[in-house]
Amino acid sequence: MHFPLSYVLIRNSEHQEDGGLEVNGEEIIRFERVTKEYDGTVVLDDVSFAMERGKFYTLLGPSGCGKTTILRLIAGFIEPTEGTIYFHGKPIQNVPPNKRQVNTVFQDYALFPHLDVFENVAFGLRVKKMKEADIRQKVSEALRFVNLEGYERRRIQEMSGGQRQRVAIARAIVNEPEVLLLDEPLSALDLKLRTEMQYELRELQRRLGITFIFVTHDQEEALAMSDYIFVLNKGKIQQFGTPKDIYDEPINRFVADFIGESNILSGRMIDDFLVEFAGKRFVCVDRGFAPNEPVDVVIRPEDLELAAPEDGQIVIRVDSLLFRGVHYEICGYDENGNEWLVHSTKKAEVGETVGLRFEPEAIHVMRVEREDEGA
Repeated sequence: MHFPLSYVLIRNSEHQEDGGLEVNGEEIIRFERVTKEYDGTVVLDDVSFAMERGKFYTLLGPSGCGKTTILRLIAGFIEPTEGTIYFHGKPIQNVPPNKRQVNTVFQDYALFPHLDVFENVAFGLRVKKMKEADIRQKVSEALRFVNLEGYERRRIQEMSGGQRQRVAIARAIVNEPEVLLLDEPLSALDLKLRTEMQYELRELQRRLGITFIFVTHDQEEALAMSDYIFVLNKGKIQQFGTPKDIYDEPINRFVADFIGESNILSGRMIDDFLVEFAGKRFVCVDRGFAPNEPVDVVIRPEDLELAAPEDGQIVIRVDSLLFRGVHYEICGYDENGNEWLVHSTKKAEVGETVGLRFEPEAIHVMRVEREDEGA
């Protein structure tokens, strides 16, 4: 079975003034100023992006941010209110879902309980009236890809949650899609199985070589699985980049707060490489801001080091302490009332006064976005 390669790049016209990822492959899907409304409520707001070949991409954001709407538009289950969607350079509005080289794995898998594993996977091929010999060959190959050889006659009710997910994926890939859409397929699994399936999905994508567009609201899941992440909020793409880019260089307060745990403080950019927050001035690595421009400052909890109070750049009084297995989670407040979260292998007692130290590279300065500015 031949699976064509796909590679995805999503860019938001309003927030990508500095350019996006390099585009080297054939364009597959393009959204041009696409808006989707339901009963006058905008759920996707003037979004533009292009898709090319070959990676694992994740649409990440809170409920109602528009990520599943993007999948449904690509799949053809709904049509845009405004804008144009292209597939291989041709508009695909009014092209029915079964005519698109796209398949979807749903959150509930949407398997047929009255059919066995083989017939679930073969269903789409039978709809296409494919020859029986070809159906058997393609179903066997698809089941081998998802490590379900020998399960052909197993009833769906007899399968575990992880096995059902693999059946759903096999049913999708047997049609040889150019893009595979996955709408929160891990959300119903327990934590241990969910972690195992993250590895399996990532490895499956590499072996198949097709594009996966994965939807989730789980930040850790997105960071673990993705080549690239697209963070959405209120119907707009806030930021895209590698997991490391998104985590280390969030573009605004929403992204910093949504991706992992953060200490976010209001401050002022005094000059290039000098920022003021928590009542003090610190050397940083950021530049290009106006003198005295209001900014938001992000420091990740793991970038803070406990020290003696006299050696600390910031001094806090410890308010709470939790043991998380690999580190202690310490929460405290400085003299200005700012809350600080620290992840450290060192322990600090509740009520104790401790110092915090951090390197200039740990300080990330972001421009302040007004509430009425869309993403």
